[in-house]
Amino acid sequence: MRQIVLDTETTGLEPSQGHRIIEIGCVEMVERRLTGNNFHQYLQPDREIDQAAIEVHGITNEFLADKPRFGDLVDDFLAYIEGAELIIHNAPFDVGFLNHELRLLGGDHPTLDAVCSVVDTLVMAKKMHPGQRNSLDALCKRYDINNSHRELHGALLDAEILADVYLMMTGGQGALSLDAGRGEGDTAGERIQRLDSSRPRLKVVRANVEELALHQQRLDMIEKGAGSCLWRRMESPESADS
Repeated sequence: MRQIVLDTETTGLEPSQGHRIIEIGCVEMVERRLTGNNFHQYLQPDREIDQAAIEVHGITNEFLADKPRFGDLVDDFLAYIEGAELIIHNAPFDVGFLNHELRLLGGDHPTLDAVCSVVDTLVMAKKMHPGQRNSLDALCKRYDINNSHRELHGALLDAEILADVYLMMTGGQGALSLDAGRGEGDTAGERIQRLDSSRPRLKVVRANVEELALHQQRLDMIEKGAGSCLWRRMESPESADS
């Protein structure tokens, strides 16, 4: 499975008021492993950035003056996300802005839902933690993910943090960590091990006929001694239907 964790920064809150995307940050995961094949770009929006937005992300018009426009990289961006599952926190915001940018270009550019599927981690978090705060900062605190380096919002930084949050929310890498050797003050977020994409896949060794027969003999012994065998109950069709 190929997943892209995505975040954007914008000139303001509403594309209907002419606001534009000024930063796109994407982090790629394949089979729940970070690959390092990221997509990151600042964009020239051809309009002023709201002061309230600058206070959130710190990006200024002066900084963006020499940056490309969305139309300059749209083909690269669409090729990068095509066929992937997008992981976004508060997806309607980012998807709305991206579709707005695609509409502004005209032509035959597709909308985002025609290119890939979208998972909204805010919706996930609300179902998992009803009645609680579910901002990205709140989730980092809940899952012990260190985001102390996040003084301002940034699309790539927030995508990297959201990747850690998503893995923790869905029983990812941190769930298998052992506490042995853990120093005082360590956090689960700091213990998440990002495996190198070049690491070979684990070899699957399947049981042969003789080993399967020995396994059945062991189950017979358990069933005879205990009166029932949980393993066989789990394997039975009746158990699967219940």
